[in-house]
Amino acid sequence: MRTHTGEKPHSCNVCGYSFSVKNNLVAHMRTHTGEKPTSCEACNYSCSQKASLVTHMRTHTGEKPHSCKVCGYSTSVKTSLVAHMRTHTGEKPHSCKMCKYSCSQKASLVTHMRTHTGEKPHSCKVCGYSFSVKTNLIAHMRTKPCNVCKYSSSQKASLVKHMRTHTGEKPHSCNVCGYSFSQTSNLLAHMRTHTGEKPHSCEVCNYSCSHKVSLVKHMRTHTGEKPHSCEVCGYSCSQKASLLKHMRTHTGEKPHSCNVCGYSFSQKSNLVTHIRTHTGEKPHSCKVCNYSCSQKASLVKHENSCSDKSNLVLHVRTRTGEKPYSGTKVNILALINQA
Repeated sequence: MRTHTGEKPHSCNVCGYSFSVKNNLVAHMRTHTGEKPTSCEACNYSCSQKASLVTHMRTHTGEKPHSCKVCGYSTSVKTSLVAHMRTHTGEKPHSCKMCKYSCSQKASLVTHMRTHTGEKPHSCKVCGYSFSVKTNLIAHMRTKPCNVCKYSSSQKASLVKHMRTHTGEKPHSCNVCGYSFSQTSNLLAHMRTHTGEKPHSCEVCNYSCSHKVSLVKHMRTHTGEKPHSCEVCGYSCSQKASLLKHMRTHTGEKPHSCNVCGYSFSQKSNLVTHIRTHTGEKPHSCKVCNYSCSQKASLVKHENSCSDKSNLVLHVRTRTGEKPYSGTKVNILALINQA
């Protein structure tokens, strides 16, 4: 009848908590005395309540009597099933009183609250560093330092990859061109230069690319975002590489040197252009005449002065029937000069 009346005649003389059944009071008192009369026969585990022992024994037997009717997930603890069901229903009954955060599990809310309180209850016994989440402490305890530099990692695989920056080892090779890489992810990205695959597409325009980071940079042409700023003059840009180039205008650094004359430049593109003064290479050619040059800017200037001649060239072709993609430009120029 006490389930109907709500009567709870059995009270704890320590904290005042009351119960409708005496056995529940007896079990509760053990939270104050620390008594754990129920022990596991398979290991050293002990607890204050028989129900807790029943749940614990399933870690030995592997029994999982609580099953999800939606996906078949099974668990040894009923409360875990209740929490799992929320992944299907989307229910988030636990809400933060300080912000709009809500979650399906109370433990997640407890962890979240530490972002507001700054509490970090999990401390490293070696260095004293503390964390708000226990898993972060576990990862920290696994941290292994690099014996060459100050890098450290909690994962052995990450440390192995890092060590290749010192050894120069590149075990992952392209079966098309033989180019090798230190990481598998870099090889996969490289393979797209052969296959032409461009899985990352812009939702604003038709741009697509093979690398996700390239898409991130491209999106800034739409958003106008310039996250990289110069601390000296306030200059900002969308790409980190552009900021590095800009900083050289302040530092005067010129890391790109000519191996012929020793002349140095702040940008690699300027060195490439300079090298042509030694090789004599002139990759930029005029489509109207035989003019060629080493710099694209020089070609632009030339084409502006050559534009008047281009109309005459077109006119001459109507008389000669010339097809410039099978003949030479020299013959056309001769006709122009004769005119």
